[in-house]
Amino acid sequence: MRYTSLTHPTCLTVTNPAKNNPPLIFPHPPILASDRANWNNIYFAHFRQPACEVPEYVSSQHMICMNVGKPVRLKQAVDGQDKTVYSVPGDLGIYPAYLSQKFSWNEEVEFFNLFLTPSFLAQVGYDVFGSDRLELIPNLTTLFDPLIQQIGLALKTSLEIDGKNSNLYADSMAHALVVHLLSRYSTHSPQTIKISTSGLTQRQQKQVFEYIHVNLDRNISLAELAAILQLSTYHFAHLFKNSTGISPHQYLIRCRIERAKQLLILDNLSLAAVAQAVGFASQGHFTYHFKRLVGITPKVFLRRLPSPRKLAQEH
Repeated sequence: MRYTSLTHPTCLTVTNPAKNNPPLIFPHPPILASDRANWNNIYFAHFRQPACEVPEYVSSQHMICMNVGKPVRLKQAVDGQDKTVYSVPGDLGIYPAYLSQKFSWNEEVEFFNLFLTPSFLAQVGYDVFGSDRLELIPNLTTLFDPLIQQIGLALKTSLEIDGKNSNLYADSMAHALVVHLLSRYSTHSPQTIKISTSGLTQRQQKQVFEYIHVNLDRNISLAELAAILQLSTYHFAHLFKNSTGISPHQYLIRCRIERAKQLLILDNLSLAAVAQAVGFASQGHFTYHFKRLVGITPKVFLRRLPSPRKLAQEH
């Protein structure tokens, strides 16, 4: 890439080849991004960029930007509105789709970008609030929102740990993020969400549980599970948690670990083969979740299993 001879380099477009992902208009590619994870409803990118001037552009997706580096003076021009802020770590900016945007900063910055499609916001708005015409309000001030910050950090961790096998978790986080955005930062805020205290019927639970167990090795999505019961993704996730006390993603991970324990006990498979058989992206990801839920690593679990000779002596 070449830079023009300005005081700060002009940011150049980094083309993102992944389908439906937005262009990244910065000098350097992201440190971490979700393009290879094939998430359906949200796109995550973690950047570290030098002093830069982003030329005016229009994005087809909503963007939430979170400062995760050091304090920086940020100049913004969004939809004809100019605003300069002193952004500190944890500060957020909300930039709705289809508005002209222009940015500049005078020193190195580090930030997360979360992108959401307008169609996804409309879908969740209709499912939760009964309206598909809610619009996000631009926020160019120094906004701090602990929930959005936690979601951003959780998505980063999920990418680092689970990689490609994180669809269900990303879907859950995307829905939680959109409900929060529409509740707090939309044209009809504040909104009252009707929270149901009911759950799935026994028959519905059986259908979903059986599907998950048969497809443990696949990267199941929230929409896929909701479609089994012909429910919206939001209502399915809410009813599932009411019934089980945990999210669909947490249930899937627990099922994978239980199946892995059976394979370790009954079959002479390597740890890598067991990880693949139950749907983990790698042996490292399998070990992380196994230790988190069981309390010990798979290797320690194997060492503690009684040997065939010892079993024969006992019987």
